[in-house]
Amino acid sequence: MSQLMDPPPFSPVEPVTEVLHGVPVTDPYRWLENQNSPETRTWIEDQTRYARAYLDGIPGREDIRNRVRKLLDVESCDSFLKTRNRYFFRKRLRGCEQPSIYFRDGADGKDQLLVDPSTRETGDYTSVRPLRASSDGSLLLYEIKQGGERMGTFEILDVANRRRLSDSLPRGYLRGFAFAQDGKSFCYVHEAADSQRPFYRAAYHHNLGTAFETDREIFCAGEDDRLRLILVSGPRQLGLLVYRFLERTYTDFYLYGMGISRVPIRILQNADYHFFPVLLAGRILAAVNHDAPNGRIVEVQARKNQNPLFFDLIPQTGRSLRNCSLTRSHILVSYVHGAQSRVQIFDLFGKYLGQIPCDLDETVRLIAANPDEDEIFFERESFTEPIEVHRFSPASFESTLWARHGVPLRGGDYAHSSVHYISDDGTAVPIFLFGRREALAAGLHPVVMTSYGGYGIPMTPQFSVFVSVLVEMGCLFALPNIRGGSEFGAEWHHAAKRRNRQVAFDDFLAAAEWLVKTGRTRPESLAIFGGSNAGLLVGVAMTQRPDLFRAVLCVAPLLDMLRYHCFEGTQAWKEEFGTADEAGDFETLASYSPYHAVRDRTAYPATMIVSGDADQNCNPLHARKMIARLQAANGSEHPVLLDYSKLRGHSPVLPFSKRLGSLTDRLAFLCHELELTL
Repeated sequence: MSQLMDPPPFSPVEPVTEVLHGVPVTDPYRWLENQNSPETRTWIEDQTRYARAYLDGIPGREDIRNRVRKLLDVESCDSFLKTRNRYFFRKRLRGCEQPSIYFRDGADGKDQLLVDPSTRETGDYTSVRPLRASSDGSLLLYEIKQGGERMGTFEILDVANRRRLSDSLPRGYLRGFAFAQDGKSFCYVHEAADSQRPFYRAAYHHNLGTAFETDREIFCAGEDDRLRLILVSGPRQLGLLVYRFLERTYTDFYLYGMGISRVPIRILQNADYHFFPVLLAGRILAAVNHDAPNGRIVEVQARKNQNPLFFDLIPQTGRSLRNCSLTRSHILVSYVHGAQSRVQIFDLFGKYLGQIPCDLDETVRLIAANPDEDEIFFERESFTEPIEVHRFSPASFESTLWARHGVPLRGGDYAHSSVHYISDDGTAVPIFLFGRREALAAGLHPVVMTSYGGYGIPMTPQFSVFVSVLVEMGCLFALPNIRGGSEFGAEWHHAAKRRNRQVAFDDFLAAAEWLVKTGRTRPESLAIFGGSNAGLLVGVAMTQRPDLFRAVLCVAPLLDMLRYHCFEGTQAWKEEFGTADEAGDFETLASYSPYHAVRDRTAYPATMIVSGDADQNCNPLHARKMIARLQAANGSEHPVLLDYSKLRGHSPVLPFSKRLGSLTDRLAFLCHELELTL
């Protein structure tokens, strides 16, 4: 039940009207796009005080915090690298604010601390992550971030002497890096935040110990904000991928002999399909969707002045190819079909050898491999089992547990099922239901639901502290496999892409209606949540059917779909959403853009939107403007809250105490609105 609150802070209306394709569009809160203006900063402070008055006063909040701490404060490992017999990884110990970088000499060696972010004396928001190791393991490239920003700074460590080299790349985006075989130089693509030419896309060769001003440019893709240059490392050569974000995305690919003064050789030009190359000694393999919407692995045969020939190593199947990893002697390919994960193993010429054992209700992800070694790392998890990290030998099929991230839910008390419901156009859509056995069996229960519905990203069983706490309290968790993902191949994605986006929203709303219609819940006990593209999903759901939901948690969202493309880093999203610059796309975007769909004097659900200044993916202007519009229009007594932080961004690297507080806030909000108690 919503507690009585004072009226929300006043947000001045300063309308700006534009005519788009003959249609006048008025934006009442354009002024909130200016993140650093005194007016916006004051408004954020007022919104923060308003939200804290609600969140801090929720009964039982401390019990929730204590339960979250037990589940969240666990040892964890990620970001694995291996070279020779040396392993590098990131590990967080219980009680630490941030993980540190460690290494082992040999798989059974002792964990040795290399980089501890707390010693930098820059605060708890500083995080580190290993990125690349030299071929002999003597040098390590790692990234330093402040808060949740996408940009980072990049340093190199002399591992034996624990000494940081002077060859550091300043804050910006690192689009590729490769140590030379002799460890005396490296090649890189870096977009510096303070560059005088921010759209100049080039790759450089740097000798260790020299000034970056003397670096040799080895390739230039051009100077345009619609270009992106990516460097791909290989044992003898480098690859240079050029993406051009025009009416659609086009890809060029070049080969460059590292350390040799020669002109890069163009292999591919104007490809309008996905092309993800892997360089081996004397061979180029690639994952492509050319003539294979679900993806295939090919060998690339270069041709002079022509695009290459592709020879199938691993042909397309009915499953969606998610990613592949190469070891010295094997290709491992991860597939998803119907929300089930499979990792198949082939030799380097495409002969099928077997697969990693995997239960039907598990998600398995390939996370690290080295083409010079014959082992990989993978993760597995499920609704009840937290992440386990395994070392795996594809030659012997032996798997060794490296780390387990926490304690599983008591398996006998919880269960899940996968059933189907019918969407508006008659399509059968799968949905996972997970919870306590008695809640899953029958009766009305509070339900929390999420999905994603975009970019071909499938929704598979995963462990979530957030969901675990809610199901412990008697909630059902619902996860529909809506279109826009790739659970049933590329067609499932394309069915809800760009001008078909409403299909994903219809599938999501149909899932909510089905939960009510089948007697599992009622609208007053139904909450939805989602972040990033799923933040857009729940924003659309609440504005199209505000009567269907009791509470909405919307994290780092896109919400103003007529202007999302006007801000940093969104050129690559044009194929997924379209932009308001094109008349046909404008019509679609205007029909569902949540910010423009808010209607005055409408009873909206209790809503909490989460964002922060450091979000360089989904600009926080979306959250700020949507909060102002919802608060002004809301005709219900339910709260509309902004949870905002200066250092929160899209990267999940906040210090533990802040993650604990944020997760407690989100759970306390939903528990209070759904009348749940531990």
